[in-house]
Amino acid sequence: MKYAGAHVKTAGGVENAPLNAMQIGARAFALFTKNQRQWQAKPFTEINIESFSENLKKSSITADHVLAHDSYLINLGSPDNESREKSVAALLDEAGRVVQLGLTLLNFHPGSHLNKISEEKCIELVADSINFIHKNNSGIVPVIENTAGQGSNIGYNFRQISDIIKNVNDKERIGVCIDTCHAFASGYELNTKKGYDEMWNEFDKIIGFKYLKGMHLNDSKTKHKSRVDRHENLGKGFIGWEPFKWIMNDQRLDNMPLILETIDEDKWEEEIKKLYSFII
Repeated sequence: MKYAGAHVKTAGGVENAPLNAMQIGARAFALFTKNQRQWQAKPFTEINIESFSENLKKSSITADHVLAHDSYLINLGSPDNESREKSVAALLDEAGRVVQLGLTLLNFHPGSHLNKISEEKCIELVADSINFIHKNNSGIVPVIENTAGQGSNIGYNFRQISDIIKNVNDKERIGVCIDTCHAFASGYELNTKKGYDEMWNEFDKIIGFKYLKGMHLNDSKTKHKSRVDRHENLGKGFIGWEPFKWIMNDQRLDNMPLILETIDEDKWEEEIKKLYSFII
């Protein structure tokens, strides 16, 4: 079964996220547990936590289909020790917030080498950071998001993501989220059936479907292999509608959150309906 939704707002309190998801007909959703562009955040109150749980039940969305997203400021692979330690502490705090809400999945961008260390060294630092999070939070599953390869970001191909996982000690508590825009921009030709099949065959061979915990469904404003991360609404970019039809009928992608991060949130309800209409 497919569980499509969107990255919804938490304005007025994190407890509003499930209600916002319900309003657009979502069966899954993503959220930030704090302001994504700030390091610090007020702790959740008991009311926040209890209301989130109540509203999640109202929405009929289960915790397995909620994909929390970390702050954009975090860089687990930073070559600067102080910056990396700050990032790890911030992610550990977010992990605690996710567990408080009764969730387990925490999506994160792997990191950037900032042209100061090798990609290989950056990958090692990311894995070390995940190991630290695991050691200090027993309830979280960090989920590595593939990147478009913009700038000095790592995680733009499946081999790099696999190398991170290989260096993670607890492989039962690590996952992957594939963003369609990022995959397309980084070089995976998922807008053709041949390219779509090749991408998933490569994913299964190099990483394995057991690690796939969710997807971000986005079209791309930029062309194939652009290495530029620019989301677009479904069917409006260079990917087009066809790959999203394949996704909605691909049983390997059942039972996980399929999250819209497209640029016009006013179209989310319409996009979710259209995605479900593709199911044969």
